[in-house]
Amino acid sequence: MWRLTSRSFMAKRSPVCHKTSSFSTSQAFAQNEQSVREITTLLSSHNWLALMESSDVPKKLNPDVIRSVILQNQVGDPKRLLDFFNWSQNKMGTAAHQDLDVLSALAVHLCNSNWYVPANDLIQCIIRNSDSPLAVLGSIVKNYRNCNGSPNSVIFDMLMNSYRKRGLLVDAVNLFLGAKDFELRPSLLSCNSLLGDLLKGNKLELFWKVFDGMCVRKISPDVYTYTNIISAHCKAGNVKDAKRVLLEMGEKGCSPNLVTYNVIIGGLCRAQLLDEAIEIKRSMVDKGLVPDLYTYNILINGFCMGKRSREAKLMLLEMSNMGLNPDPMTYNALIDGFMRQGDIDEAFRIKDEMVAYGIEENLIIWNTLLNGVCKAGKMEKALEIMREMNEKGAKLDSQTYSLLIEGYCREQNMARAFELLDEMKKRKIAPTVLTYSVIINGQCRCGNLQGANAILQEMIMNGLKPNAIVYTTLMTAYAKEGRVEESRMILERMRNQGILPDVFCYNSLIIGFCKAKRMEEARTYLMEMLERRLRPNAHTYGAFIEGYSKAGEMDIADRYFNEMLSCGLLPNNGSYRALIEGHCKEGNVSEAFSVFRCILSRGALPDVQTYSELIHGLSRNGKMNEAFGIFSEFQEKGLPPNAFTYNSLISGSCKQGNVDKGFQLLEEMGIKGINPNIVTYNILIDGLCKAGEIERAKNLFDDIEEKGLTPNCVTYAAMIDGYCKSLNATAAFQLLEEMLSRGVSPDAFIYNVILNFCCNEENFEKALDLFQEMLKKGFASTVSFNTLIEGYCKSGKLQEANDLLEEMIQTQFIPNHVTYTSLIEHYCKAGLMGEAKRFWLEMQERNVTPTAKAFTSLLHGFHNIRNTAEASALFEQMVAKRIEPDEMTYHVMIDAYCQEGNVTEACKLKDEMLMKGMLMSVAAYDALIQALCKKDEFSEASKLLYEMGEKGFRPSLPTCRVIVQGFQIAGNVDEAAEVLQCMVKFGWVSSSTTSLDDLVDGNQDGEKSEDSENLLKQTA
Repeated sequence: MWRLTSRSFMAKRSPVCHKTSSFSTSQAFAQNEQSVREITTLLSSHNWLALMESSDVPKKLNPDVIRSVILQNQVGDPKRLLDFFNWSQNKMGTAAHQDLDVLSALAVHLCNSNWYVPANDLIQCIIRNSDSPLAVLGSIVKNYRNCNGSPNSVIFDMLMNSYRKRGLLVDAVNLFLGAKDFELRPSLLSCNSLLGDLLKGNKLELFWKVFDGMCVRKISPDVYTYTNIISAHCKAGNVKDAKRVLLEMGEKGCSPNLVTYNVIIGGLCRAQLLDEAIEIKRSMVDKGLVPDLYTYNILINGFCMGKRSREAKLMLLEMSNMGLNPDPMTYNALIDGFMRQGDIDEAFRIKDEMVAYGIEENLIIWNTLLNGVCKAGKMEKALEIMREMNEKGAKLDSQTYSLLIEGYCREQNMARAFELLDEMKKRKIAPTVLTYSVIINGQCRCGNLQGANAILQEMIMNGLKPNAIVYTTLMTAYAKEGRVEESRMILERMRNQGILPDVFCYNSLIIGFCKAKRMEEARTYLMEMLERRLRPNAHTYGAFIEGYSKAGEMDIADRYFNEMLSCGLLPNNGSYRALIEGHCKEGNVSEAFSVFRCILSRGALPDVQTYSELIHGLSRNGKMNEAFGIFSEFQEKGLPPNAFTYNSLISGSCKQGNVDKGFQLLEEMGIKGINPNIVTYNILIDGLCKAGEIERAKNLFDDIEEKGLTPNCVTYAAMIDGYCKSLNATAAFQLLEEMLSRGVSPDAFIYNVILNFCCNEENFEKALDLFQEMLKKGFASTVSFNTLIEGYCKSGKLQEANDLLEEMIQTQFIPNHVTYTSLIEHYCKAGLMGEAKRFWLEMQERNVTPTAKAFTSLLHGFHNIRNTAEASALFEQMVAKRIEPDEMTYHVMIDAYCQEGNVTEACKLKDEMLMKGMLMSVAAYDALIQALCKKDEFSEASKLLYEMGEKGFRPSLPTCRVIVQGFQIAGNVDEAAEVLQCMVKFGWVSSSTTSLDDLVDGNQDGEKSEDSENLLKQTA
């Protein structure tokens, strides 16, 4: 802020009365007034300077006197007033230079007399000492009003231009906007200059504020204003609005000039609307304007950026025909364009043509050539260019070395990259941020994060400030290694250094957290992005789609996918594949198809990996007809299937038991020149083993090495599992020894397969040896303990099973529902219900959710000891926990209720079973019929008997006899006869050999009797 300063002519305060002090102040004021009158009188003379020097005026000078002389301005000559001001400053110092009103008054007086140069000098002085442009404006306006005049727009333009030229664009804009309050109207020239500088500084928000201010003040735009507006729209990528403004110019009678057309052509080229750019050029020619070198250069560059270099070359021919000589920038654009398209030979032909045309290669051309060959991985060619540069005396710069270093980093030849860095330093060429950035990127790609951090430290020690690109590179590298916390710390370091993270920084962190399945933390950074008004891109959404898909949260993954589409972003193949894979894993094939059709509806062609992922998902879900349908569509589009595609189809066929189809596909692979890999053979071997074709599997196993492949752990696992299932222990153990001798380490699956085999064979000595080995090697798991516990239980070694459970808990392995279900089932079968119940309670204490099998085992145990009350309570608990009873559970409970005589509950359960589509067993029907007969409900019993016949069941003959006897005792002989007829109808007895009396007496057909008695052996 400005401060008015003055010197105090008063003595130190002394203990005098106020009257004395007031007298001293008024005396000083009177002396100052006398000095002002004296100086003003002297200034009216031409030789004022000599008169003042020879008088005592210099002694009377103070800030208040100088201020009064300037502000009163009774001299009439502003130049003389300025000279007096400068003379007085030399005499007494620079205190008055800080007086805003004094400087403003002088500037106003000078402008009013058209002394603009010294006025401008004063304005520069004002700006140097001012913090507030509005305070300066207020002071100038006040001084104009003191002169009884209106503010002069010239001084305002001068002030605004001074702020602008000093790069103080925000102050210049504030000045422009503040001028409205003082009814000041800046000139169109000043407005255009400010708009132009705001564009150069990429301050589009301020640009539109100034333009809106011009419209409010009705400052009519000219061709330069319109050109700036078109340029602003193009910078923002709004080429549609830029074209609208171009049309508006014509409608308002303002003809676009060459610069205007060049600006809009440039905008269209950057937006890759090249055909529209050519149309604009044609309309420009139609209006009598001739394209210049700049016009052609931007068009050529646009075509090259759009990988339409052949058309760019035609533009070169056209400009030559028009008499325009291409310059190095023209040729550089063409060389870069052909390099981008991978046509290196054509790029060098263009360079030779340029030289033949008389234009020597400059450093920009050389670097473009180097950039192209390095990106193409042709480092030998890059060295040739370097030699040619040295021969022609081209001076290498930091960019030249950075390009070469980047080329070697791409090849992961870090030794050569560091040699070039050392050479660069020896030549006194200082490495730049770009140089260090490419080396850090190279180290990260090689997985050398320690080396990358060392280069970062060197960079900082050399006074260079890492930018967002450097930090993003490091963040990405840490995130890829799963070290997301270090990645997060880099982001915090950036913030502390005042570097604002961009979308790429956030994406690195979000991708890292999504891969680590830390979705909530990833969402936190997405929210932060949105708060900072950063727009997520396809990679941002892709990370969430892939993360949630892998986590099986497909509803959320679909939500991000739909949001991505609504934002106008195109998903990449990775996002599509993630959704297809996720839906297929969940068994939702229809949704996977929906995603696939979405790709096609957008006019995109899915790549090989996307097709293969869908085929894999369909095959895994047993949808082989659909999988082969997609496979046919895939081939019709000319896409080449790969080993993964065929492996998916072979796997699906083998899982459906169609191993021969798998071998047909293997043969087809050979015909198409697709080499099967070890996965292919593993699938087929496993398929053969599961089909019981062990010899055929062994032959295929023996052929693997002839195909140039090496059996891996999965191969051995399939064969060992096959041998174990075919009870060939010798072959299984031989293969185990073979794989160990060949350096193939068995995994937990193989150990568990052999352990299971030993337990089934009740070879517990071998099983325990194997189990101890598993514990030592870290292969033991809950599954291993469960296998051994189940083996002990099946062999009746319940105490050993119990001991193993205790050992399991002591060694920090967590028992699961399988562990407890095995123990409960076998203790119940042994009638040891107390122990079984103890396991049941322990299971609940450990928050292990029991399965239907565990409930059923316990129910069966209570039923066997005729404890129906306990069984009923347990069944109610099962239903309350929403654990779905299976058929076995229902059968046990029906039998239990029947034995208790609770036929009503038993019938309810039977109806419940039938509603769920479950089948009643013969034993359950028999139990119900027997229970009904005990209640003398023979009619209901006979209905159930008929229902059994309709369902194809055969009841036991004693059951039928009970119903017949019941009807006979009740005197219902006709009903008894109907029962016999029912039995004959369903073929349970012979009509020729069985009468009602025979049935009652038990003299029915022997064969049928034997059949019926066998039914009694059915259990729950």
